[in-house]
Amino acid sequence: MTSAAIYGCSGHRLTEAERAFFADVRPWGFILFRRNIDSPEQVRALTDALRDSIGDAGAPILIDQEGGRVQRMGPPHWSKYPPGEAYLKATNDPLAARELVRLGARLMAHDLKAVGINVDCLPVLDVPVPGAHDIIGDRAYAHDPETVTQLGRAAAEGLLAGGVLPVIKHMPGHGRAFADSHHALPVVHADLATLDSWDFAPFKALSDMPLAMTAHVVFDAIDPKHPATTSKTAVKLMRKDLGFGGLIMTDDLSMKALSGSLRERAEASLKAGCDVVLHCNGDLKEMGEVAEGVGKLKGKAGKRAAAALARIVSMPEPLDPFEARLRFDALMAGRLEAARGPDVGEAQA
Repeated sequence: MTSAAIYGCSGHRLTEAERAFFADVRPWGFILFRRNIDSPEQVRALTDALRDSIGDAGAPILIDQEGGRVQRMGPPHWSKYPPGEAYLKATNDPLAARELVRLGARLMAHDLKAVGINVDCLPVLDVPVPGAHDIIGDRAYAHDPETVTQLGRAAAEGLLAGGVLPVIKHMPGHGRAFADSHHALPVVHADLATLDSWDFAPFKALSDMPLAMTAHVVFDAIDPKHPATTSKTAVKLMRKDLGFGGLIMTDDLSMKALSGSLRERAEASLKAGCDVVLHCNGDLKEMGEVAEGVGKLKGKAGKRAAAALARIVSMPEPLDPFEARLRFDALMAGRLEAARGPDVGEAQA
């Protein structure tokens, strides 16, 4: 039976030790990073090998393909995409930005699907506040919840149309954090009413999405002792107050915002109500420690996992990738010129 975990791997090809480990623990899925990416042929061979290692041709394989500084697949084999904030800056119009975001996400889905990747950790639904740490920064679509909601849904729709599942992140919100959870534990002191009207709003609006990733952030108003990932109170809020019925995965367990051994982190996350844990760095020893704290993916969590994968369309929306890319680049460049004047130059795309 599948275990409630998602793991990375170390390089461009599976080692024999990795193949044996995955065959033994049978994770629900895998995640790729830049260290795993070389050419389209190599990535396709790797995704095939990962699925073959657990005997599941439909297993989810994830990637963080946002654009901007978070883009694992890029030139020379794949196009470069702009960060989230660039769409609204290019258009100065949320409706026009929505068109571009959806088109960009549809193109990303085409890139991913071609190499066997079927889950993208996008859209970012965090709403930054003034002074917040730049770990979100330009990855955010806007600085107000309504626009983030509109553009986040456009990204999710573009991915779904291309046969790739979106992951809304970082629930219930990372935009108010004044520290980078990769290196420290952020603590948010805002009251619940403020959080509900601002930080939580995009997640409520996209509660129909299949997958979500937690934030390693402490919210005093929810649970002053535990980050959302390992807080029963926070996960309960995600389910009831935010209305999220899909699969909840943790952010990377190896991030320094969390404390305790990797086994303890995995156990605490699942005990809090997360469905699946995520470990990203491909360190085999660490993955073994995580596996010690992970049980089988069954019950309600198993049903949510199956329901998520059932959202992958068998026939993606028709797309001429060459024409669509030309249109995307032209719209981005043309609208940037209109918004910023003739001396700006070409848009990042």
